[in-house]
Amino acid sequence: MSSLRLMRWYIAAALVFAPAASLFAQDSQVARTTEGDVTRFGSLRADDVNVRAGPGVRYPVKWKFVQRNMPVQVIAEYDTWRKIRDWEGAEGWVHRAMLSSKRSLIMLGKGQTLRKDATDDSVAVARLATGYVVTVSRCRVDWCEVDADGYEGWVKRDGVWGVPPGEKLQ
Repeated sequence: MSSLRLMRWYIAAALVFAPAASLFAQDSQVARTTEGDVTRFGSLRADDVNVRAGPGVRYPVKWKFVQRNMPVQVIAEYDTWRKIRDWEGAEGWVHRAMLSSKRSLIMLGKGQTLRKDATDDSVAVARLATGYVVTVSRCRVDWCEVDADGYEGWVKRDGVWGVPPGEKLQ
């Protein structure tokens, strides 16, 4: 291979791999600029939220959320962007305008029975299927008081995602 051809090959390789290298550099910058414990729960503000590979519109959309009030956990911050984790463990970046501090929960396992009071023998109000999203008003040690589209009652805390163990909501 001639030296001119080799030089063209190196230039072409640099043009292809330089953007990828800058993405890695920016990702390490994100880790350095996040200070303190930013971990908290919230929910999605809209029915159509893009989740991106990095903190900015130049990063590709990995997937979309299509349900308002879906609970998410904020695990990192960079400028106006928040890295979130969903109930299945998937992570990505969303703009802070797409997040709300309003708390919600998602039903896990085989769903749950919504009960009138916070006891196992209380009257059943409704049956909530796996993946059903409810708004939460408060949580005790073992139970959370929720609103499921107008049906109000209590669900067991160990069958939901969106509130960490030990946190008491008032």
